[in-house]
Amino acid sequence: MSSNTALQGGGPVTRRNPVSRLWNDKQTRSVIVQIIATVLIFAFFFYMVQNAIANLERLGKDFDFAFLSAPASYDINQHLIEYDSRSSHARAMTVGIINTLLIAVSGIFLATILGFVLGVLRLSKNWLTNKLAHVYIEYVRNVPLLLHILLVHGLLVHSLPKPKQASSVGDVAFLTNRGFFMPKPDPEPLFWIVGVLFVIGLIFTFLFRRYARKVQDATGKIYPVFRIGVIAVVVIPSVAFILLGMPVNWEIPELKGFNYRGGMVIRPEFIALWLALSFYTAAFIGEIVRAGITAVSHGQTEASLALGLPRKRTLNLVVIPQALRVIVPPLASQYLNLTKNSSLAIAIGYMDITATIGGISLNQTGREMECMLIVMALYLTFSLLISTFMNWYNSRIKLVER
Repeated sequence: MSSNTALQGGGPVTRRNPVSRLWNDKQTRSVIVQIIATVLIFAFFFYMVQNAIANLERLGKDFDFAFLSAPASYDINQHLIEYDSRSSHARAMTVGIINTLLIAVSGIFLATILGFVLGVLRLSKNWLTNKLAHVYIEYVRNVPLLLHILLVHGLLVHSLPKPKQASSVGDVAFLTNRGFFMPKPDPEPLFWIVGVLFVIGLIFTFLFRRYARKVQDATGKIYPVFRIGVIAVVVIPSVAFILLGMPVNWEIPELKGFNYRGGMVIRPEFIALWLALSFYTAAFIGEIVRAGITAVSHGQTEASLALGLPRKRTLNLVVIPQALRVIVPPLASQYLNLTKNSSLAIAIGYMDITATIGGISLNQTGREMECMLIVMALYLTFSLLISTFMNWYNSRIKLVER
């Protein structure tokens, strides 16, 4: 008789070995499979890294990020921090990060507004409005984004006047095909008071909005949150600014040679990329909003109207809050797409991450492995931050089961 069998109660009983018992246990088997998969994944990445290092050694290269401290030796046409050609590659990378964040945040803001407007217009009972929104969405969604960027950039560069024929706004701001030049503020010492009042106004508005919502849920009373917020954030700081003698000096742009010098400038590359990304993403958001609104039962609208709420209040208080539960998950994907699509900026010379550390710095230093790892890590970080925020917001608006 086999060593794995024994007589018990007159009949043979099979004894399983410990490994077999562990494998046949569902929970233990799941853990074992996960451990094996994790080991294989880490082994694969270890092999890839070792292979890359070996190939670099055969080419006479090492893996080092010391190049970031070397002078970049190239100019960047738009930067929000101090930068010149003598700055380091790390500084150039920082400028690229700021420019990428600027275009991503600006694009998300404008695309969200336009997308919600388009989504509502697609459901309009006015035939002309509905069809115009439909045609816009179908046209924009079916043309590659790069063509939109090149088209908008070409229109701006060729339709706007040259610096010597610039369109002026009160002789302090000038619109040209090389950028929109505006006065640059230089705050005086007392300006900090205005800044503090503005921050306090923002905090007060946020807290008052939460309080007003609790009161409305408990009693039905509605406070004018928007008007009070405008007073706290805009009116009070503006009055303080005037009473303090307007503690800001302005640097006015001046035409010197073939271009304007001084002040602040918004380059046509930024405007073109911002508009193209916003218009393109808004078309997708419009369809997402339309789907979210149509997902709300029509009985909700009828019940609201029967209670005497006007259509605008019905849309704001009944339809949109319920539609957001359908809208937010795919909306997060559009925000991610917009941020990653900003890398197409290199086609028109807007200096973002791809153009700085992933473009000129890579070509000058020959550190393709290090530069590409930095670029991928930065885009991964941006994507994870957007996903985290949208997941947090989605958890706040989801239905709470009792």
